[in-house]
Amino acid sequence: MRWLLPALLLVGCTSQNGPAANGGSEAHEMARPRTVGEHTLEQLLQRRRSVREFTDARLTDAEIAQLCWAAQGVTGDEGQRTAPSAGALYPLELYVLSADGVFHYLPQGHKLRRISDDDARPALYAAALEQEAVRDAPAVFVIAADYQRTSRKYGDRAERYVYMEAGHAAQNLLLQAVALGLGGVPIGAFDDNAAHRALALSRELAVLYLLPVGHPAREP
Repeated sequence: MRWLLPALLLVGCTSQNGPAANGGSEAHEMARPRTVGEHTLEQLLQRRRSVREFTDARLTDAEIAQLCWAAQGVTGDEGQRTAPSAGALYPLELYVLSADGVFHYLPQGHKLRRISDDDARPALYAAALEQEAVRDAPAVFVIAADYQRTSRKYGDRAERYVYMEAGHAAQNLLLQAVALGLGGVPIGAFDDNAAHRALALSRELAVLYLLPVGHPAREP
């Protein structure tokens, strides 16, 4: 896998919010995220489009790292992240699917943990009503959530807050994709149970959002 280079430090790690998926117990440090870019926010907002057709080019380790950080990266000494979270409870979990397997992003330490060697994109493609972007993108980012992390404080309002947070994270990732010369599309139409099985997630997690990302096959 191009973004999991042998030279990277291999360390034992679990999710800061508890186990998020079955299998896997080791995490690789990723390329450090950039915090200075070549484009203004206004330029990225102007250029963002939903991209559903991709070339065969794979994403680099640095691109994967930057996209993960944009969605859920830690930005402060007290654990603050790139996307706001009600009560700073952070119910979201981010996964990356590629031809090389399924990976779980760990914001603390900016690491990626392999949870499966299998390419889960075909199963997720079937779960997503056979939307071709899920099958064809070199990487599919999946946002899942544990509602209980938020409901313990906010009760019945928790579900609403979690949906808001997923939207924040998804938009961060999509704008970052534009900044990297990539494209992506948010997908919410899928069979919940089939998507959950495709990733072999633990019972407390619900899949909320699919984000196929790659090099656009044509100019958006």
